[in-house]
Amino acid sequence: MSETAGTPSDARPIPVAAPETVQESYAFACMRCGYGWEQTYDIEHHIDGDGRPFCMYRAQGQLVPSPLNRLTCLNCGEQKVRIMRAGQVSGVAETLRRQHFAPPNFAIAGPVPSSEPEPKVARHRQDAGPEAAVRRRGLGDVLRGLHRRR
Repeated sequence: MSETAGTPSDARPIPVAAPETVQESYAFACMRCGYGWEQTYDIEHHIDGDGRPFCMYRAQGQLVPSPLNRLTCLNCGEQKVRIMRAGQVSGVAETLRRQHFAPPNFAIAGPVPSSEPEPKVARHRQDAGPEAAVRRRGLGDVLRGLHRRR
């Protein structure tokens, strides 16, 4: 036995090589408050002293817990968070932004108004017969005719 308890004297250390690093991105959405975000992780694949593989997750250089376990909303702290493939949150956000804030993509009918409105000129009808009076009736005249008489 060596000086370390439980380690046989013929045990050799596992050669230490640079860990295999993979970059993955995930999208998250809170089912309680609706907050959504995306995060990119550097996933380092290691082998422990017993030869079992394990992973370490880093986000922006900081060691963080696995995003696949115990997700917590960054906005409300609730744990009802769903994980999706990357691009889902930003795609929906872009669609909502275009839907609510984009100018309409159709032409506005009519002439563009000038800085000052043109004065209106009074026009007189040539035809002042009974047909002209019927054509000029407004909504008030129509409603007055429908009013219940006592």
